[in-house]
Amino acid sequence: MAERPDRNAIEVRDVRKVFGAGENAVVALATVSVSIHKNEFFTLLGPSGCGKTTLLRLIAGFDYPSAGEILLYGDDIALLPPYKRPVNTVFQSYALFPHMTVAQNIGFGLEMLNKPKAQVKARVAEMLKLVRMEQLANRRTSQISGGQQQRVALARALAPQPKVLLLDEPLSALDYKLRKDMQIELKRLQGETGITFIFVTHDQEEALTMSDRIAVMSAGRILQVGAPRDIYDRPAERFVANFIGESNFLKGETIGAAGGQATVKLSSGAKILASLPKGFSPSGSITIAIRPEHAQLAAADGDAALRGTVENIVYLGTDTHFHLRLDDGEPFIVRRQNARGKMDGLAQGSRAGVLIGADAAQVLKD
Repeated sequence: MAERPDRNAIEVRDVRKVFGAGENAVVALATVSVSIHKNEFFTLLGPSGCGKTTLLRLIAGFDYPSAGEILLYGDDIALLPPYKRPVNTVFQSYALFPHMTVAQNIGFGLEMLNKPKAQVKARVAEMLKLVRMEQLANRRTSQISGGQQQRVALARALAPQPKVLLLDEPLSALDYKLRKDMQIELKRLQGETGITFIFVTHDQEEALTMSDRIAVMSAGRILQVGAPRDIYDRPAERFVANFIGESNFLKGETIGAAGGQATVKLSSGAKILASLPKGFSPSGSITIAIRPEHAQLAAADGDAALRGTVENIVYLGTDTHFHLRLDDGEPFIVRRQNARGKMDGLAQGSRAGVLIGADAAQVLKD
């Protein structure tokens, strides 16, 4: 299957997946379309049951779509069996052979492809260097740590030089510090190999740390695709704003829109500007999202868009969260980064105002 440089690595076109039939039918994917670029780290992000693993399995060939097309560099692979696809998968359980050494595990797939012994040996050496495990080449995989096992699984999957590498929550079994280290390591491997990585996770931090682009999924649909900063700063729907990070949600009335922004009148009577999702024209009542770190505390008697009472102050080391109850009864959180010697002068029960900058608010479609 020849690679075409002018093509996307993967194109999913109107793919639908239904398990069962009749009254027992379950729609796992509801007409999903997405393009995944060559040499990018692309993440499918969403809660359990959203369809992200089903989509990954369809790309891998472990399941077949009920409708639609799946193209790899322009060739339709939707009905090809897995062994005929230039795609490899790394699973949550690494499925290594415990009686084999690290080097033998890495070379196993190449041997199954009947590659010459000299080529297998050279490729295994290259992979050992790539994942920085040359010193453990002759160690059995039952005698190495979980993080090292994950590196072996990655090296084995990368050894045949697949066009696309699929990763199904491969970090979920690791402890927090090792998982953080492996996030950076995965991004390095993707950059050095130039292979398209498609990563499945429910962990928003993993997605934001590693991805070139993210597709946020819910109930079998892709709600939004974009770069991590776009997804975080400009969520198009409430689910996206709520699932990734923390958001304050406010109701308001649209009183005008132009140039990608809406003028919104809040319940306090204050008027603010809020960014609009692409192609969305709001009218009447709307919901806006404001990230806690995008708002600022101010004096309650000053020129603030919102006012309320401080109900709780939570110190989190790097920053402090101020939990307010606004005058209209709605909760609101302001997050402020901590600095040595900086005193707030605020205490539980204090009155405070909230300043909302011109680029802080985002209108949501729902």
